[in-house]
Amino acid sequence: MLDDLVIYQKTYDFMLWLHPVVNKFPKAQRFVLGQRIENTTLDLVHHMIVANSVRDKTVALQQASVGLDELRILIRLAKDLRFVSIRQYELAAERMNEIGRLLYGWMSRFSRAA
Repeated sequence: MLDDLVIYQKTYDFMLWLHPVVNKFPKAQRFVLGQRIENTTLDLVHHMIVANSVRDKTVALQQASVGLDELRILIRLAKDLRFVSIRQYELAAERMNEIGRLLYGWMSRFSRAA
């Protein structure tokens, strides 16, 4: 059932793409900024799983939205510190924007139904 959610699949694919990128961070940052990026991405997936399984999705969807905003900032920081290339940043931004649009659509659909 969860695999039917396009947003879940897009986020999972993003997480798969992001993992080797983070593993190429300098060693000192791999366990600081890199770990934070990976944990935030995992939390984002967690909030989607929770939202999919509960009746009142408001809190989980809001937490997913905050997590996505945090992820945007962390990846921008990685770009500014030159841990990711401009091209990698562009790809990440495109994917995060797509996830954001899907998340907004999910939130809008839920708020109309309530």
